[in-house]
Amino acid sequence: MDFYEEMGISKKVQTFGIEIEQSLKERFGTFDEIAEYNQLKVINAMQEERVSDVHFAATSGYGYNDLGRDTLERVYARIFHTEDALVRPQIVCGTHALALALSSNLFPGDELLSVSGKPYDTLEEVIGIRDSVGSLKEYGVSYSQVDLLPDGGFDLEGIKKAVNSNTKMVTIQRSKGYQTRKTLSPYDIGDVIRFIKEIRSDILVMVDNCYGEFVQKHEPSDFGADMVVGSLIKNPGGGLAPIGGYIAGTKACIERAAYRLTAPGLGKEVGATLGITQSLFQGLFMAPTVVNSALKGAVFAANLYEALGFTVVPDGREPRHDIIQAIEFGTPEGVIAFCKGIQAAAPVDSYVTPEPWAMPGYDSDVIMAAGAFVQGSSIELSADGPIKPPYAVYFQGGLTWYHAKLGILMSLQKLVDAGIVKL
Repeated sequence: MDFYEEMGISKKVQTFGIEIEQSLKERFGTFDEIAEYNQLKVINAMQEERVSDVHFAATSGYGYNDLGRDTLERVYARIFHTEDALVRPQIVCGTHALALALSSNLFPGDELLSVSGKPYDTLEEVIGIRDSVGSLKEYGVSYSQVDLLPDGGFDLEGIKKAVNSNTKMVTIQRSKGYQTRKTLSPYDIGDVIRFIKEIRSDILVMVDNCYGEFVQKHEPSDFGADMVVGSLIKNPGGGLAPIGGYIAGTKACIERAAYRLTAPGLGKEVGATLGITQSLFQGLFMAPTVVNSALKGAVFAANLYEALGFTVVPDGREPRHDIIQAIEFGTPEGVIAFCKGIQAAAPVDSYVTPEPWAMPGYDSDVIMAAGAFVQGSSIELSADGPIKPPYAVYFQGGLTWYHAKLGILMSLQKLVDAGIVKL
C-alpha cells in the first residue's frame, strides 16, 4: 500500500522528493555524527550526576529539597559547561526565560546593547522597543543595537563605537527569528564574545540560544557567554517536556535570575516540579536524536524548495546552526498553502485549517501550523510566518525524520494543488 498516495501526496511529488533525498545521504551522515557526540555528552552528564529514579518523584507546595529539580539543573550546567543553571516549569516559555535573564541582571541607568540587530518580535515589548507595561524601558533600562553586516557577520567597528560607560549587557540572538538573515554559529558568537570582553571585561553577554541547542558539538557557553537561554518546548525538551525554560550561566547571573523568578531570599530553594521531572530528564536524553531529525527535515526542505526556484535561508549547502528553515514565497498565498500542508501532515489536529490572525506580541497577522502533542512546541513539526513582505515561512521541528519528510511533501502538494508550484 502506498501510504503517501493514500494520504494525498501524488506520485509526481513523491518522485521529486525521492530525488532530493537521495542527494542528501552524505549530509545526513554528518548530522548523525554530531547527534552521536551530543548524545554521549548528555548521557555522560546524567551519569556524572548519578541520576536515579528517585529524582523522578513529584514535589508540591513550596518544593523544598526537590532532588530531581536540583539534579536536573546540575546536569544542564554540565552539558553547557557553566557554573550553574536554572531549569524550571515556572518559566513558561522562551520569551519568559529571556525576560527573566534580562530583568534580573539589568538595573535603572544600565544599557542593553544588541549586536545581532533587531531581536525577535516578542522581545520588543520586553525591552520597550514597542511600549508595554513592565518593559525594561519603563524601569529605566536603555537600549541600542548594532545591525549585522550585509554578509551576516558582526559589525566589530560598530560594536566598538556603540559600547559606552552605561553598557551593562550585550545580547546576541543566535537564530534568525522572523528575518531572512543567516543564523549565527556558536563559533562566530564566540569570536564576538572575546571581542566584547576585550573592550570591557565586566560586560555581561547573554545569548538567545533558542532553536540552536545540540545542532553543533559546542554551545555559545563554551566560548564565554555569561548566560545562554532557551525554551524546553524547543530543542532541549526533546518533545517530551510539557513546559519550561532554562538559563545556564555564571553563578552570579543564575542567582539573580532565581531571585527574580521566585523572590529575594528564596531563589532556587523553592519551586515544586509537580511530577514532570521525569519528562524533563527523558526529553533532554532524547534531544540530540530529535534535533537530528529536525535538521534533516530542514535541509530536505531547503534543497527541495531551492530546486523549485525559491529563495531559502540557509541555502541547501550551508552549514546548519539552528533547526529553522526560512522559505520566501513572495505572496501571502504561498505562506498560507505551505502552512496548510504542515497542518495536514500532523498527528494532532490534522483536520484543522490554519488561518492568519493577530497574535499577541507581533506587529502583523501571523499564521501558525502545529498539530503538536505539546501546545506551541516548536521542536515538533511546525511552520509559521508573519503575513508581511517578503512573505517568508519559517519551518522547524520534527520529532522524527519521517514525520518531517511527510510534512514537507504535504506542503509541496498543497502548493501544487493551489497552482503556485508546477512540477
